[in-house]
Amino acid sequence: MTQLVHEIRISYAFVERNFNLVKRYWGWEIVWLAYSVSNSLAITFIGAGAEAVTGQAIDTNHMILYLLVGTLVWHYLAVVFDNVSEMIAWERWEGTIEYTFMAPISRFTHMVGQTLFSLVYGLLHTGIILGVVALFFHLDLSGANLFGGLLMLVAGSLSFIGLGIVASVLPLLFPERGAQMTHVIQALLLLISGVYFPISVLPEWMQPLARISPATYVLEGMRAALLDGAGTSTLLGHLGRLVLIGVIAIPMGLTIFRQAERYAKRTGKLKRSG
Repeated sequence: MTQLVHEIRISYAFVERNFNLVKRYWGWEIVWLAYSVSNSLAITFIGAGAEAVTGQAIDTNHMILYLLVGTLVWHYLAVVFDNVSEMIAWERWEGTIEYTFMAPISRFTHMVGQTLFSLVYGLLHTGIILGVVALFFHLDLSGANLFGGLLMLVAGSLSFIGLGIVASVLPLLFPERGAQMTHVIQALLLLISGVYFPISVLPEWMQPLARISPATYVLEGMRAALLDGAGTSTLLGHLGRLVLIGVIAIPMGLTIFRQAERYAKRTGKLKRSG
């Protein structure tokens, strides 16, 4: 029990450290938040203007919610993915990578702290955006299954944590371009996951790729729960797939990361910053 409490305190230390970094770079945080709010509003206004653009009578309220759910869910998942996949880049930027990797703590404890931070930070960031968007649009969620939507978000978080751990190997092995390579992965997921459109409009050869992405199931489940009021029981298929991806991806990511860490230490890549 004492050892468990000790590990929890160490994990929390990483959470606290990361929030201190957020406070240190508060100017960048304001810029990033302003960009995210503007981007979310711009995409949502596309839904509001769809009728004027097409000249056809459409349900603009549904269109607004469809785009908003995609925007906010993707923003949250992207923040989680970024913060987990860039944990090595953060250490390099701060010049603490050698100290962190030499500290008498397990890499699992380190990653637990990083992932907890990413979840809390992602929820806060996305919540602020939702609050601002709600000032511009009337969002009617009276028929939404909020509990089902929350379950989808939790399951989606697990799967993206797993993907983020796998992607975090890239900055570890490629100091010069590894962080940028994680953004390529994120861009591909954005393209094939149906964030702003149903995957049925993708070319036929791309649609099977969409079924590989966990974001596809999060978005489909969230839209079913929030827009259509689908019952939680009908979401079990999506939830099962997401939990399965997380159960596979997280241990796989930890195993790959341990191997990559040993290689990076042996070849001197930890010290290199570019």
